[in-house]
Order: sequence, then C-alpha cells, then structure tokens
Amino acid sequence: MKNLPLSGIKRICRVICVPVILSLGFLTAAKITHAQAKMIKDPDVIGRWDITMDKGGKSLPSWLEVQKSGTHTLIGRFTYAFGSARPISEVKPHDGKYSFSIPPQWEEGTRNMDFEFDVNGDVIKGTMVYTDGVTYNFTGVRAPLLARSKTPVWGQPIKLFNGKDMKGWHTDGTNQWVVESGILSSKHSGANLISDQTFTDFKLHVEFRYQQGSNSGIYLRGRYEVQVIDTKSGEPEPINNQFSAVYGFLPPNKMMAKDPGEWQSYDITLVGRLVTIVANGTTVISRQEIPGITGGAINSKEGEPGPILFQGDHGPIDYRNIVITPAK
Repeated sequence: MKNLPLSGIKRICRVICVPVILSLGFLTAAKITHAQAKMIKDPDVIGRWDITMDKGGKSLPSWLEVQKSGTHTLIGRFTYAFGSARPISEVKPHDGKYSFSIPPQWEEGTRNMDFEFDVNGDVIKGTMVYTDGVTYNFTGVRAPLLARSKTPVWGQPIKLFNGKDMKGWHTDGTNQWVVESGILSSKHSGANLISDQTFTDFKLHVEFRYQQGSNSGIYLRGRYEVQVIDTKSGEPEPINNQFSAVYGFLPPNKMMAKDPGEWQSYDITLVGRLVTIVANGTTVISRQEIPGITGGAINSKEGEPGPILFQGDHGPIDYRNIVITPAK
C-alpha cells in the first residue's frame, strides 16, 4: 500500500473524522439529556384527591385537583362541602409541604381559606384555616380513575318511585316531601331526599317541574349534581351552574330549559366517570368525564356505589316517573 503524504491524511480526517466525532458528541449529549429528563419526575401532589374535612366533629367531603402549568408552576381546583369547584391560581411548594389560598364563595366572612398539606404516595394530610379563622384538619386519598374496560350490560329497569308513597326513600333531616297524585313534591326548602338503594353505573330517567326562580339538583351516586334550576327566569348563573350542567364542572352544549311550571325530563347515563345527559330529548353532554365530587355530595368516597339524591333545600320542586336501569 502506498503511503499517503501528511497533507492527504489531514484532508481525509477533515472529511471523515470530524463529522464522526461531532456525531458521537451529539449522541452523548442526547443520552445525557434523556437521562436527565427521566430523572425529573412530576411531584406526587399532581392528580385528584378525595378529601374528608374534620370540621367541628363533622366529616365534610371535599375534593382537590393539582396540575402543572408550564414547566414548574402548580395550579388546581378545589370543591368544598358546598358550592361549586373554584380555581386555585397557584399551589406553592415549601419545605416538603404545599399550600394554597382561595377566597370565600358561599362561606360567611371575608378572609381567605388557607390550606397547607403534605403528600405521601397516595395519601394527603393537612389543615384548613376557615373563613372564621379556626383551623381544621383533613385527610384524603388519591381519587380512583373509575375507568371501565368493558361496555356495560344493562339490567332490568327499576321504578324508584312507585307513585303512591315514599317507600324506598329517606331524608337527611326533617321530612317535608309528600306524595300527591303520583307526584313526589317538596313544597318548601327542607331536607334532601335519598334513595335507599345504591348504584354504580346506570341509566336514569326522571321528570321534574319547578316554580319560577326555584332550584334543585339530582345527585348521581350521591356525589355528582346535575343541576335542576330555573335558568330562563331565575337569577343569572355561570354556564357551568345552569340547567342540565354537572354543577361547577360540565356545561351543556345547548340550553334546553323550558319555562317554569312545565314538566321537563333528563335521561342520564353514568358509566365510571363518563356522563351523558339528554335534556328534554336533546343530548347536551355526551360521554364527558366528571372530574370529581360537586358541592353537597354525601361523601367523597368516589370508588363506592351511591344513591340517587334529590336536593330539597333550594325551593319547591316536583318529581315523577323516576326509573333507573343499573348495569349488571
């Protein structure tokens, strides 16, 4: 083999060696960057949490969602024992704990509600300083996904209301509900009405009638309120709180409310967290995910079956033709 002059060897190296070295450098850098990215893990606080407040000896259900905004800022949503889900502008980490503050919604007082908590795996634990300045403790667990792997097989329809009496129902306080001419009525604000039976996945048909300005709600599994309200002539509400909305979370895509005094209907299908709502014959919510419990829920145990609950503390309301078809 003929020996190449030194200048020729240099030329070959410029053509072949330099690109190879650069390529190896890029590959090494890419591996380091990928390794670093794998080491950066989202904090355990991100996700949804089913919370129970210990407030004055009472267990009050609440719900928290924390998510990432951009590269590092944490934001969220919070649902208290009453009212709608409200935004959290920032969840602040500090010394292994987290904190956030939200203004009052329906609570008495003007001071913010201040929260501080820590997360250990799938358990959350912390304190809430209420609008009265008193500190209360809370605990919680990571909310279940409630994802279904199979299409439900429906069982036989069940008449939850027999049209004659309140058999199969109970109230959470002094009863003001009556049955008249096949109609289940709450003549004035009072206790909520709760089915004795509990359900997981189901299809529900219910007909209702409200007076001008009145308000009620149908709680699915006792935890997710589908709003029943005089949207047409009542007080203005955010779209997430109006007729046929999942209160505070899911707005209807079309307003199908009739006038006060008219009979109306909902056909609701709930499978896991996915809900479909047909209001007066028109689909207004189609297989949308309910993120968490709404204000007024019976508890925050989302993984358990629950009853059908009719809200009775917001004015006169009539119900009839209540039929549920549970999944087998």
